Amino acid sequence: MSAAEWIFYLFGALSVIGALAMVLNVRNTVASAMSLVVVMVSLAVIYVVLEAYLISALQIMVYAGAIVVVFVFVVMLLNLRSDAFPAQRQLGLKMLGTTVAGIATVLFLRWIPDSLGESAALPEGFGGYREVGMALYTDFVLPFEISSLLLLAAIVGAIVMAKRRID
Repeated sequence: MSAAEWIFYLFGALSVIGALAMVLNVRNTVASAMSLVVVMVSLAVIYVVLEAYLISALQIMVYAGAIVVVFVFVVMLLNLRSDAFPAQRQLGLKMLGTTVAGIATVLFLRWIPDSLGESAALPEGFGGYREVGMALYTDFVLPFEISSLLLLAAIVGAIVMAKRRID
C-alpha cells in the first residue's frame, strides 16, 4: 500500500469520526460546528491526494471557511441553550441515529462491489480552473445565484430571529 493510499484511508476515517462527532454532539452546537470543520479539512486533504487541487482549495475556502463561520455566527447569535432536550430524549436520538447509520453502512457496503465498474479516463484539463469557471458562469449561473440568495436569506432570518424586540 502506497503512502497516498494510507493518507487517503487515514483522512477518510478522520472525516467519518468527525461527522459522527458532529451529529452525536447534541449539547454543544459550537463543538459540533468545529467537528464539521474537521470533516471539511479532511475532505480537502483527500482531494489533494486525488490530485483535485482546485476542489481542495474550494473545500477549504468555501465550506471550512465561509459556511462554517456562518454556522458558528448563527449559533452564537441565537444563543441556543444546552438544555433544549431532556437527557432521555438525547439518549434515544443517539441510539436511533447510530442504529440507522449502522444499517445504512451495512447496506452501502453490500451494494458497493456490485455497482463499481470500469473507471473511464478523464479528458485533458478536467477539473481545472478554466473549465470550472466556464461551467460555473455559463451552464450553472442560475443555481449559483439562487444559492447565494438562499445564504443571504438564511443570514437575514437568523438576525431577525435573534433580535429580541422590533424597533
